[in-house]
Amino acid sequence: MKLREKKPALILIDIQKGFFDENYWGGNRNNKDAEKISGRILERWRELNLPIFHIRHSSANPQSKLHESNSGFEFNENVLPQQGEYIITKNVNSAFIGTDLKEKLDTQKINTVVILGITTNHCVSTTTRMAGNFGYETYVISDATAAFDRIGIHGEKYDAELVHLMALANLNEEFATVLNAEELLKSL
Repeated sequence: MKLREKKPALILIDIQKGFFDENYWGGNRNNKDAEKISGRILERWRELNLPIFHIRHSSANPQSKLHESNSGFEFNENVLPQQGEYIITKNVNSAFIGTDLKEKLDTQKINTVVILGITTNHCVSTTTRMAGNFGYETYVISDATAAFDRIGIHGEKYDAELVHLMALANLNEEFATVLNAEELLKSL
């Protein structure tokens, strides 16, 4: 069975201009083509006329790159929403908390979701975990997600690629199936 036959929803998490400022988020971002890859996946979703959900983060902190008063709040040009595609604004890590995402998925009888976006270890991970716990057949696209360097609890520095790979390892086969974009597109 082709994945498209399951009417999967594409959930694009926080692909916003604010993530261009690498230093603000910890520096050394991996997967610098994640937005372009996300755009290619989005194009294919549109060709197949499958459901699309654009999620954006709205920070309560006026100084944040993702505060609605800042240009960083805007969607990245590679994934600009089109008419008829859902736009959901969230204020926490999960796209399910404080939004009507689950209601919209359930109303359309969608039980399969494909998640991509930024950052792998924060909002992508949190949304993926909840999707898996809600019982959705969940996929995360490894090269259409990205992370930044992180400072550990003892001041040690963790490289963005390691952060990214560990986040994916924690999700894979427990909350979701991790695929790369090529594997996803072949499965459609």
